Amino acid sequence: MSKFYNWRINIILILIFIFGAAIFSRLFFLQILERKLYTAQALGQQTAFNNIIGSRGQIFCENSQKTKGVLESGEIKSLAINKDSWIISVNPKDISDMQVFAEVLSKNIDQTQDEIISELESADSYVVIEKNLSSAELDKIKALKLKGLSWQNNPDRFYPQGEIASQTIGFLGGEGSGQYGVEGYYDDILKGKSGIQGQKSGIDSLLSNNDQVSLDGSDIYLTIDYNIQFQAEQLLKQEQQKDGIDAGQIIVIKPDSGKILALANFPNFNLNQYSKEKDLIIFQNSAVQKLFEPGSIMKPFTMAAALNEGKITPDTTYVDTGAVQFGSKSIHNFANEVYGKQTITQVLESSINTGAVYAEQQISHQTFFNYLDKFGFNKKTGVDLQGEVYSHNDLLKNGHDIEYATASFGQGIELTPLQIVRGYCAIANGGKLVKPYIVEKIVNGKDEVDTKPDISSEQIVSQQTLSQLNSMLINVVDKGFNGVAKIPGYYFAGKTGTAQIPLLNGRGYEPDNKTIQSFIGYGPAFNPQFLILVKLDNPKVSKSALSAVPVYKQLAQYIINYWQIPPDYDVNSKIDKK
Repeated sequence: MSKFYNWRINIILILIFIFGAAIFSRLFFLQILERKLYTAQALGQQTAFNNIIGSRGQIFCENSQKTKGVLESGEIKSLAINKDSWIISVNPKDISDMQVFAEVLSKNIDQTQDEIISELESADSYVVIEKNLSSAELDKIKALKLKGLSWQNNPDRFYPQGEIASQTIGFLGGEGSGQYGVEGYYDDILKGKSGIQGQKSGIDSLLSNNDQVSLDGSDIYLTIDYNIQFQAEQLLKQEQQKDGIDAGQIIVIKPDSGKILALANFPNFNLNQYSKEKDLIIFQNSAVQKLFEPGSIMKPFTMAAALNEGKITPDTTYVDTGAVQFGSKSIHNFANEVYGKQTITQVLESSINTGAVYAEQQISHQTFFNYLDKFGFNKKTGVDLQGEVYSHNDLLKNGHDIEYATASFGQGIELTPLQIVRGYCAIANGGKLVKPYIVEKIVNGKDEVDTKPDISSEQIVSQQTLSQLNSMLINVVDKGFNGVAKIPGYYFAGKTGTAQIPLLNGRGYEPDNKTIQSFIGYGPAFNPQFLILVKLDNPKVSKSALSAVPVYKQLAQYIINYWQIPPDYDVNSKIDKK
């Protein structure tokens, strides 16, 4: 009996051993030999992969607050952001009672019960039932718990400031690409990247590191100061009401670095409603995308060339007879005025056309053209905005005496407003050409890239020439056009311009009562902290002293107060620091 019992025990032990060996062999096969295969399958079951596109980067600006020359942090303004916009769809096959479904849903969207039923009955599968819903509106619809509903986020680009800096910012087009301005120029940096995102579940979601590479586009901070930009745009609107301008631009820039503080256009448009605009010309930024003949604001560059070549001095005299003859053609002063004996300083003060012609005639045409080239008038500024244009001024390069004569006072030569601004920056900052820029920094997560000013190493004219020219331009502000541009307590340097408007066919000019009027100035003149160009198209007054100059003065006074710039001298003292 005991032998039989022992035999049964042995059989059971052998079976247990064989069964254990089988289990061990299987575990060895699964966990060792085929580990990679089954690990991948397990991960595949715990991870759902989705094709996604990262969010578009946003655009901001940060106001400057300048106290005693120290630039401090200011208020951040959102200029372009992403706003959730939801689409809801319905699968009619999942609806048990269409009447009840439509009745409940119609109370929460902008459609009637009958309209919803009509759409559902005509659809074979999913049908979009409502677009452009906010997150709050979607939450209300979700709370209805209607079977058959699905939703998808389709983010919209939203511009919180409406029409502020519209041509400078640009907009996101219907095809999802940036158009015009910063949106267009930096489209590749702003737009999100395409990629695959894994959504993990199960225990792996608890144990794994959820940090993933961001597919979002970079955020951009502009150099624009919102307060100065707003003030400039308001002044342009007021000028339209006051003098009936057709269009206008104001540029405010730091002359030592090229940092643009304001780039205002009139007319502008609401970025959130750009599709309603019928005339696409309004999208163009005239400061960088349209050429104009600058008129008398060109004269300081003519003087700079002749001064630097040693052919004239501020005290050089000549006799103005009111006209200069070139064969059968003649050049006259504004309003056909005759000034008689004048110094070169007085030429700028009174903006005498024949005086500019005289200065240009003291040097060769090639020398004059070379200086124009040095001041950047034959090439792009390189500003980071989409669609910048420029003129080679080839007609002038191959022109005759009269073409150079008219170019000396700003007619027959084409520039963009930003080109002329860059030229004046070189006069204000000590003779260096700067590259204007509109983006302060680019931010992506923890990474930040700041823009470094791009300043040429070439000295365009000598310090002596700049000192002489600066004093002459101060006299223009203090003594020219009855001193209407003068701001008590401060020295500013500047120049007026009133130019005829060329006909579209390029032959001749619009009637004399149609002009472009401008003023450009910088200050405080002995330590320039800002430079302003005011350009007005076809104001209904006779000269810029009545239009552009008052606009410039208001904006300059605003910046002085805003930045708390100390005065150059005491207005109550008889002796100043000049």
